[in-house]
Amino acid sequence: MHKAKSKSMLAGLIASAAAICYGAPLHAQDWSYAEAGKPYAGTTIRVLDEITPLQETMRKLVPEFTEETGIKVEYELLSHGDVINRGQADLFSGRGNYDAIMVHGLQLGPLLAAKVLQPIDELKKNPALTNPDLGLDDLIEPANDSLVNHSGAQYGFLTWNYNQIYWARADLLTHPDEQAAFETRYGYPLAPAETMQEMRDIAEFFTRKSGETLAGETLRNDFYGIVLEGIPGGTTFTTVWEVFMNNWGGGVFDADGKPNLDTPENIAALQFWADLWKFAPPGQAEYSLIDVPTVMGNGIAAQSIAFSDFVLGVDRPDGGTYAGKFVYGGIPVNAENPEARSAGGEPSLMALSSHSKNKEATYLFMQWMVDKDTQAKLMEAGGGGVPIRHSSFDLDVMREADRQSLYKAMAASLQYVKAKPKTPSFFEIDNTMGPLVQQVGIGQLTAAEALKDGQRKVLSICSHCLLAE
Repeated sequence: MHKAKSKSMLAGLIASAAAICYGAPLHAQDWSYAEAGKPYAGTTIRVLDEITPLQETMRKLVPEFTEETGIKVEYELLSHGDVINRGQADLFSGRGNYDAIMVHGLQLGPLLAAKVLQPIDELKKNPALTNPDLGLDDLIEPANDSLVNHSGAQYGFLTWNYNQIYWARADLLTHPDEQAAFETRYGYPLAPAETMQEMRDIAEFFTRKSGETLAGETLRNDFYGIVLEGIPGGTTFTTVWEVFMNNWGGGVFDADGKPNLDTPENIAALQFWADLWKFAPPGQAEYSLIDVPTVMGNGIAAQSIAFSDFVLGVDRPDGGTYAGKFVYGGIPVNAENPEARSAGGEPSLMALSSHSKNKEATYLFMQWMVDKDTQAKLMEAGGGGVPIRHSSFDLDVMREADRQSLYKAMAASLQYVKAKPKTPSFFEIDNTMGPLVQQVGIGQLTAAEALKDGQRKVLSICSHCLLAE
């Protein structure tokens, strides 16, 4: 009887092994993209993303996903505006040309209201499709949670983590003559700005005319203490909102989602922002988020608030005369309201189209993009980058000495970056407020006048502006 039992057990083990070899369900520890992708091998998915140095690096990695899964990926990169316009047109029209589209947080309100995005909750429940080791608790918060979740449903994963940081000329801030003159004038040491008020002092101090001296050299052209975005579109208004209004304890909406623009906090913040224009280049009213890094890279301004991914294209060995001469920090705190911490950013996700006919294959690609191994390869291939995972900061490429100031600034900023509130009327509000705040910057309106007019106009767009949870 003992021998019979042993033979039975042995037969069972052999049968189990054979079942595994011939396609029986895998245990969690055996899950792989290769195995999960087998049913979809030969499928082609179309993915639309934004063209920045980060995505250009990702494009080089995409063939690895195809090699592993057999799923072909047409990975299309377009400019910021074209991704928004073409992606939304495809979603709203129902054409389903793209299976997944890069969606900025600011787009989620209109897209969710139109019900054109596919929640991934049911896909997540499928163990054959879902990576059990994806490690979503490693994704950086509050960006991820504020971005991908709405009304009890999840719409993807934090995929790109655009954030704004403080950016300054280290060679100027550390010059002995400038340090001595600054401390004499302002009564404290010259250093990268930690407060908004220090940023204003530095802007005033370094604004010089042609013929004056800067860091021991005679200027051939005017030099400016700060450069900011000023174009009516772009991210001008959202920077005023997230970097200034929020740090003054204001904001665009109240707790009930009603427009709340003409408050004393918002007026003070907008006026502070406008005062900085006195120390900025005369063409600032036409500067976009792309022009700001160009001005910094050309060495005609002392400091800025800029998106960190654009910094990566300027502060590199072949980035120009001033590469390696910069220092960075998180968004300066408002010393008069230090509890109201906020940083500007645009967390973005790869969203699954509700019109996709390849949802399972696309969901696998969405996971692969944010996978810890893929993100490590992305950072390494790009010589660094903007992390979506905490663990990325521990990679060797992210610990290089000459980039520590930049990466510490990203980490500091990302503590406070949240996705935009989900309002279906975002674009109408932005188109209304962008020109108004620009008029304050160029002196055509006072902050109080612009925000009073803005409050009236935004109320005509929406009285309760946020999507219901």
